[in-house]
Amino acid sequence: MEEARARELLRVERERIERSIAAIERPDADDGDDGDPHIEQHIADQGSDLYDKEFAVGQLGDLRDQLAAVERAEKRLAEGSFGLSVESGQPIPDARLEAVPTAERTVAEQAAWERGG
Repeated sequence: MEEARARELLRVERERIERSIAAIERPDADDGDDGDPHIEQHIADQGSDLYDKEFAVGQLGDLRDQLAAVERAEKRLAEGSFGLSVESGQPIPDARLEAVPTAERTVAEQAAWERGG
């Protein structure tokens, strides 16, 4: 894959992730709270709010992992090893890099890695 194309793919991926992180971290301007401290929230609403917060925390963790993968890919690009498997050094097909610009392994290697092998 050409370096310019790789840079563009990683730039787009980084921007997508950073926008998603900002959307989760940004306080919601309309949280439904009218400011009246005498009105208690229904327990079901409290449960929904707790679920939403826990879900957002999980999403943030996933997004930060994705951002770290972009940073590793950018480092490989700077070092001249982008597009080569971090395990075997074999080329990662351009079609895979187009779909997953942060790919660190070939499809077969990734499948084995995910199985723990």
